[in-house]
Amino acid sequence: MINVYICEDNPHRILDSVKQNDTVGLYFLDIDLKTDMNGMVLARELRKLDPRGFIVFITSHSELSFVTFNFKVEALDYILKDEPGKLQSKIRECIFNVNEKHTSFNNKIQKNFVIKIKDRSIVVDYQDILFFETSSNIHKVILHSKERKIEFIAKLKDIEVQLDNRFYRCHRSYLVNKDNIKEIDSAAHIITMNNGSTCLISSRMMKGLKASLTVSR
Repeated sequence: MINVYICEDNPHRILDSVKQNDTVGLYFLDIDLKTDMNGMVLARELRKLDPRGFIVFITSHSELSFVTFNFKVEALDYILKDEPGKLQSKIRECIFNVNEKHTSFNNKIQKNFVIKIKDRSIVVDYQDILFFETSSNIHKVILHSKERKIEFIAKLKDIEVQLDNRFYRCHRSYLVNKDNIKEIDSAAHIITMNNGSTCLISSRMMKGLKASLTVSR
């Protein structure tokens, strides 16, 4: 069930309320709050308190959508105030989208991988992960998702034990999500994902992956 928990123009009171509430939130934020804290700073603080929450900016400044990227708040959407005819439908669309994601999570259909980088927590749905790759930077791994790449400190073998059986260690440097595989080139030892990106597969792991795909599909 979705409820309106707080409607507030004071960002500090919003943060205080979130600290006392342990549910996953959907936050519709204006960027220009006309206080000592703008919407982007508020979103960054909310992300620390609610790493799995959903943030939507409602603004008249379309150019600021690029600025918010630097704040690394993982915004779900940007809704423009100067399109009043679309405002209500866009808000409704966001609510339905979030409700679907949250329901799937509660039903354990959807799982998440959480990356911690300093004081940030980045949450990525399993279904959006293509593969993990050992980075050329020592002690680091790169997560390749449908939308972006994230490099973080970890070991591939430690990540492998955290994940469910949709992930397969196809190479000493790669851990692939079988659900997002489009094609396997046995001769070239290359796996092509649904979005066209590729990773390697070793000869030793080829048979096991094909057998696993046959069973799961």
